[in-house]
Amino acid sequence: MTDQKPALPAGRKNYTSALIVLTSLFFMWGFITCMNDILIPFFRKMFELDRFQSMMVQFAFFTAYFVGSLIYFIVSARKGDPISRIGYKNGIIWGLVISAFACLLFYPAAELQIFGLFLGALFILALGFTLLQIAANPYVALLGPPETASSRLNLSQAFNSLGTTIAPIIGGYLVFHYFAKMGTPLINQNGIPVLTDSGEPLSALGVQLPYLIFAGVFLSLAVLFRFTHLPRFTSSSNIEKGAGALGHRHLVLGMIAIFMYVGAEVSIGSSFINYAGELLAYPEMEAKNFLAFYWGGAMIGRFLGAISLSDIQKIKKYLLMLATSILTFFLIYGVIYLESGSQFEFSRITPFLIFLALNYIGFIIGKSLPGRTLAIFAFIVIGLLATTLVSDGAVALWTIIGIGLFNSIMWSNIFTLAIKDLEKNTAQGSSLLVMMILGGAIIPVLQGAVADALNGYHLSYFVPIFCYIYLMYYGWKGYIPRKTLQ
Repeated sequence: MTDQKPALPAGRKNYTSALIVLTSLFFMWGFITCMNDILIPFFRKMFELDRFQSMMVQFAFFTAYFVGSLIYFIVSARKGDPISRIGYKNGIIWGLVISAFACLLFYPAAELQIFGLFLGALFILALGFTLLQIAANPYVALLGPPETASSRLNLSQAFNSLGTTIAPIIGGYLVFHYFAKMGTPLINQNGIPVLTDSGEPLSALGVQLPYLIFAGVFLSLAVLFRFTHLPRFTSSSNIEKGAGALGHRHLVLGMIAIFMYVGAEVSIGSSFINYAGELLAYPEMEAKNFLAFYWGGAMIGRFLGAISLSDIQKIKKYLLMLATSILTFFLIYGVIYLESGSQFEFSRITPFLIFLALNYIGFIIGKSLPGRTLAIFAFIVIGLLATTLVSDGAVALWTIIGIGLFNSIMWSNIFTLAIKDLEKNTAQGSSLLVMMILGGAIIPVLQGAVADALNGYHLSYFVPIFCYIYLMYYGWKGYIPRKTLQ
């Protein structure tokens, strides 16, 4: 039995530079993951898909997390943990190279107009992200004292959310407007030109050029990681075999929590642009601005979570949280304002301030306790979804947007609570948690099928309510370590 400990001198270390390099990684995979929300309406037009079929984008992408993590778990159980053998740094580099290759596949997929090839590229892309997630999340947790692990992971996830926030704005602009005007307009299977909701033509270059750029960025990051000095965390020469991580009850329940959280968050984000069109007749270029506030809320909340769970003195902590929430709110609005050509009035997003205040109050009530904050936020989201179901128009849309703020800390808090005290089984436990990102494949498809049956997305939002009920339980009782299952 061997504990995984840093091969560094004892004492508190300064890992700031390593955390900065890792943060760039979190930003990029957040950006690319949220690009799926842009691809869904694009593919729905290009291939004339129904709601269920369009959600196959998320099914292919998030199923890869399950497959990749399952393979990793089987290898770790039979041969010993791969990350313990190759190191976190090499795991990250391999993940980046695989992701770059997947992005290159978008070019032939768009050229040949084969939906299955797009799905295959998304599957391989997510396999690369699986390796990145398995290596990077526990690595961030290890870069400092265990008591502030949730704070560090929330900070890294905040930059992940920065990527998801600007992806709808920049990605939507590139796919539906800038690159869409280049090249030959797309023709659907009936020989009719494919147009945006605003009547502009779409071209294959709309997805080809952005993903070629992404491939270049991933390869550049791989080179950066190769030549950047990062602290090395290794195990002793005896590599532990078996499925020891499954012996921890709080990890097993945390796996279910990750499934529910990712499934609900992705399902809501994936359906948003089409739902905004159904509810208020917003075209894609307008709906993407509101989607940015859904994902931007997660960014705001994660910055606040990083501050809330840190060891800053209480009064300074709350003042810093207040200032951060205001500044990040105006950052999101400023990006949208500049991209939309000054046509997006401030009055259109003032309802978001109500949710900002509620989010701030939730953090205060949470008292910097990861489990308690998770339970409180899940309870609030249940209330917001219930409000969506019984309302209509702008109220229904804004209660969906507001959910992003309360999704914010869920991944980080669940992850750090679930891997707590796993010691030698930390990397294996991480792979099991990443495996449960499968929820992002299952829940969106389920909600899409319900939406088809009900002829619209509105009433289908009862599906994620069940996810948040479980998350409230995990934050209340489920995270508490008890006797092992073995």
